[in-house]
Amino acid sequence: MEDSKNNDYAEKFYLDCGISTKAIHAGEHVGQFPVSSHTNPIYQTSTFVFKNADEGARLFAGEESGYIYTRLGNPTVRLLEGKINALEGGDFKKANPHFRISTLAFSSGMSAVASTFLGLLSYGDTIILGNVVYGATEHLISNVLKKYNINSVEVDTSNLQEVKSAIKENPNAKMLFFETPTNPLLVVSDIKSISEIVKNVNPKIKIVVDNTFATPYLQRPLELGADIVIHSTTKYICGHGTVVGGLMTTYHDDVKDAVYMIIKDIGGSPSPFDTWLVNLGLKTLPLRMEKHCSNANIIANFLNTHPKVEKVYYPGLKDNPYYELAKKQMKDFGGMISFELKGGYDSGKKLMDNIELFTLAVSLGSVDSLIQHPSSMTHACVPKEKRLKGGISDGLVRISVGVEDVEDLIRSLDKGLSLV
Repeated sequence: MEDSKNNDYAEKFYLDCGISTKAIHAGEHVGQFPVSSHTNPIYQTSTFVFKNADEGARLFAGEESGYIYTRLGNPTVRLLEGKINALEGGDFKKANPHFRISTLAFSSGMSAVASTFLGLLSYGDTIILGNVVYGATEHLISNVLKKYNINSVEVDTSNLQEVKSAIKENPNAKMLFFETPTNPLLVVSDIKSISEIVKNVNPKIKIVVDNTFATPYLQRPLELGADIVIHSTTKYICGHGTVVGGLMTTYHDDVKDAVYMIIKDIGGSPSPFDTWLVNLGLKTLPLRMEKHCSNANIIANFLNTHPKVEKVYYPGLKDNPYYELAKKQMKDFGGMISFELKGGYDSGKKLMDNIELFTLAVSLGSVDSLIQHPSSMTHACVPKEKRLKGGISDGLVRISVGVEDVEDLIRSLDKGLSLV
């Protein structure tokens, strides 16, 4: 079957081009025959027609490339996978031509995470987990994987000595999973140094990085030593708040095959229409990320001197403890900002209830600016003791900075803060 083979379009498309060119052109026209349209079409079909019985038999036997059933593979989905191969793995592929890059698309970011876990972990295995991860990821591990005796050990991945100790103390661990920057305090972990530690202490451990906040435009974990990269396409990759989806990229054929079997048997495949929307959004990812980052930098500096603000969490501030690492590891500092108001929860509530222009909603990475309260919204499912230990206080506010005119965003924040 087509989907059981490696989908490494990064070998074929634009390896020598810049990331903006790749975002627009890579993967286009894949699987389109005999007619090739300018904008890749939506193959909105559940099943595909065989020319004859022999072709159907060859496809099911894996003897011939093609499409059978959309849960198993679809040309619109393959376009997205090829485009991400070029964006997330293209430069890694240039430096390591003997490896093949593979991306798999999913119906949600959590489907990408869960399928990766289920594909690579077995009964009794241990996963080393960053101490701050998406709430649903934590719930998956504590509520679902725990039923199958898959254990987790938490570690502060921004502390390299703790990472080294955790790896040494858990020789049977199969995976190290972490986010960088983290949500919502934007803690940055050194992917390259972590990868070197893992390879030296226990090279059997697969390093999985959730790259959702950074996107391939700002940070490419494979180039820094990671084995697997996870994305929620719901956020910046789509960029318009219209889709729920996920991605996994790796250069290990056995990882791709194992995770694909989970898609095949459990069915976390994305819809062609959602994938088509993500493909359109990807074309402007570099342009959007530049504006997200420039706006966020200006706003972070504004908030950093505001009398109503206790503390700002943004790696682009020069007094931020992760500034130098983020500057080295990332192309820019991202579009997410969290800040602590002096009045705690009540002040945060007043700001969110009175602010203009910013939309009170969870999620992130859309072209419009969003504001939310982590402790009662995105991290409400995290036990309070653990939440507070991780620095997520009741007065913390998180904003996803959009691409509006930054002067309007600052005026909106200034007016809202005056009411706090």
